[in-house]
Amino acid sequence: MKTLLHICCAPCSITCIDTLRQEGIEPVGFWYNPNIHPFTEYKMRKNTLVEYAKSIDLKLEIENEYGLRRFIEGVYPNFDNRCGFCYTLRFEETARYAAEHGYDQFTSTLFVSPYQNHALMREVAERAAEKYGVQYLHRDFSPRFREGQDKARELGLYMQKYCGCIFSEEDRYRKKPKKKKPAESALQTEGKLV
Repeated sequence: MKTLLHICCAPCSITCIDTLRQEGIEPVGFWYNPNIHPFTEYKMRKNTLVEYAKSIDLKLEIENEYGLRRFIEGVYPNFDNRCGFCYTLRFEETARYAAEHGYDQFTSTLFVSPYQNHALMREVAERAAEKYGVQYLHRDFSPRFREGQDKARELGLYMQKYCGCIFSEEDRYRKKPKKKKPAESALQTEGKLV
């Protein structure tokens, strides 16, 4: 069966591709991520994937749409549902592309991340598969997440600091600093001169 693997980034793809190949499935990678912002981040992730795909002999299809405006219009004004919109945007395009280019099934590297909403992603992927008449190949790649991250570091791949959209970047960098434990505070107070 011809399998299209939606890829969000090179580090997340490592163990997904490995898992599928171990199952006897040779996926074709598919880059479609109009949610990734800013433009410099989008280019860095795409270029890293292109180079990684060459290094492992992975065929890669590129739908090169930097979609800032489309993404913002799609999440406004319900910013709290941005992940649902993001999954729909990417999985519908993946399913459409798969159907139009003779693929039997698709899956996504998003299922490697323990930080994503797997139940919602699966629901969206199954809806997209039904809409476009292709199969959704469900795989929970998340047990191998850390292994893939370690391998990406070993290979020196660019590793992003946030999921992709501008809101996830905001969440990443606006996190409140950890509060000091009471024992740490007491130790610091004791060390100060009065």
